[in-house]
Amino acid sequence: MTEPTTEPGNDVDAATEPLFETPPLAEQERMVEAILFASAEPVTIADMSARMPHGCTPQAAVQSLMAHYEGRGLRIVRVGEAWAMRTAPDLGYLLQRETVETRKLSRAAIETLAIIAYHQPVTRAEIEEIRGVSVSRGTIDLLIEMEWIRFGRRRMSPGRPVTFVVTAGFLDHFGLETARDLPGLRELRAAGLLESRPPPGLSGLSEHDGEPHGESEAEDDDEGQGEMFDDDA
Repeated sequence: MTEPTTEPGNDVDAATEPLFETPPLAEQERMVEAILFASAEPVTIADMSARMPHGCTPQAAVQSLMAHYEGRGLRIVRVGEAWAMRTAPDLGYLLQRETVETRKLSRAAIETLAIIAYHQPVTRAEIEEIRGVSVSRGTIDLLIEMEWIRFGRRRMSPGRPVTFVVTAGFLDHFGLETARDLPGLRELRAAGLLESRPPPGLSGLSEHDGEPHGESEAEDDDEGQGEMFDDDA
């Protein structure tokens, strides 16, 4: 009686063959579209991959979706290391409310936020050195509560001071892909976010008109308030 024979390599092929067939790219696009539509926060490629069936390539699906939504009312945008579905910028006026909701920040908070955005990662001592005044704990706590800044890595220096960086929420709020897309001084003034003199922390940008001013954060708060506007679109 002869034993049944198997051709060489068949066992290996059977072992490596996936248990489930990978969905076609069109189906993967539908999955990514559903994830982005239902998510209130930007979603990373890793998060998409964890939700989708084994073998899917969400990065390719995202790129294909971007082309699909080109020129339409919605678009797929990158926010830091994540992706989100957003309204086309030129159609934002359709979603604006009749009243403009404002979020008031003191000059100290605006300057602190600007320094962190343009100099990140930056320590509290470095913020104070750039501004030329002390930074109150309340200012930092307010920006953290707004989820516009977060703690970064500790510096490898004496005392291991903690650093601060802007969040993906900050980038998303202002329609930025990365912090490198931050506007220059002229754009900030045109948006009404700066007075005639820039904060000392921004003096190293494209313009320089003004020296560090004020001697304490309390004086900054008393002298006036800046405004940042929420994006209703």
